[in-house]
Amino acid sequence: MKIPYAKPSITQLEIDFVNDAIANGWGEQRNLYIDRFEREFAGYLGVKYSIATSSCTGALHMGLSALDIGPGDEVILADSNWIATVAPVVHLGATPIFVDVLSDTWCVDPALVENAITKNTRAIVATHLYGNLANMNELLDVGHRHGLPVIEDAAEAIGSKYYGRRAGSLGYFGVFSFHGSKTISTGEGGMFVTSDANLYEKVLTLSNHGRHKNETRMFWPSVVGFKYKMSNVQAAMGCAQLLRIEELVGKRQDTLKTYRSELLPSVSLTMNPDQFGCENGAWMPTVVLTNFKNSLDAVLVNLRNKGIDVRPFFAPVSQTGLIPNSNRSLNSARLANSGMNLPSYRDISSDELDFVISSLRQSLASSAN
Repeated sequence: MKIPYAKPSITQLEIDFVNDAIANGWGEQRNLYIDRFEREFAGYLGVKYSIATSSCTGALHMGLSALDIGPGDEVILADSNWIATVAPVVHLGATPIFVDVLSDTWCVDPALVENAITKNTRAIVATHLYGNLANMNELLDVGHRHGLPVIEDAAEAIGSKYYGRRAGSLGYFGVFSFHGSKTISTGEGGMFVTSDANLYEKVLTLSNHGRHKNETRMFWPSVVGFKYKMSNVQAAMGCAQLLRIEELVGKRQDTLKTYRSELLPSVSLTMNPDQFGCENGAWMPTVVLTNFKNSLDAVLVNLRNKGIDVRPFFAPVSQTGLIPNSNRSLNSARLANSGMNLPSYRDISSDELDFVISSLRQSLASSAN
């Protein structure tokens, strides 16, 4: 049995939409699915504006650029992160400031964020890790008191809700990923979202080589921009996936519930927290070993040998040595040494789930001996 950690759910609906875009989405129809995807995704989130992009990283890059962040500026973000969240900060010449995460949510610690603010701080990035939600009320309060925008990296949080509001809709802007492993997939792709009209206009211009939407001259940029547009073909797949969003999120949530009911309570591990007032979109069910007699590496190898594709928890970005950092992120380091993601996708079967659960139990037992 071979069980991947993630894969997209592709039905005839996606195939029909993509075939239509390939056959007819050119010339005057070249933006038909892009416009629809942006409009419907904004409606789903409850924000005013969306811009479909080639990646979540590109969406974040443009958003930070629109804030005029550059050399000498600092951006605060969680050390438990993928480099994709950090790279745009570095590309703009600014300095990422890493702070530790909370031990229960695995998301950035608001108190440490406030302690890290200096006269050079320009923004705070809240990454909603594995569908878990950062404490947005506290972060928005910190941002308000210090005059700093709070940005939501919601790449992993489609379907998650924070006190009734969807992840990505609470900050100054939010960014999403449609990578092949995500709940909604366009193969590669992303989305920039905001309810601020001025910011939307700046990012829209940046997204198309710096050409303003009202420019009458065909090839005349007003600024030096980027090429981060999503293709109409990708957007067609996104439109089809968005029609199935409740089903896609719901199935992942059911999978997380099964893992939790079968694996918890356990003295050997914890899982994605059940946060008060929040609803986890359940992108990636994750276990953290609490019994340090268990070796994470041994468990990973054991499961992979059984054909189960599991991923380790993100390592602290500060540990890569790519970016100087003086902070000690103890929780981030502990999670990296003891956490792993379990398989979860729309079409995972009950037999496959049972196999993963029984194999994990066996691996924990054998590695403890």
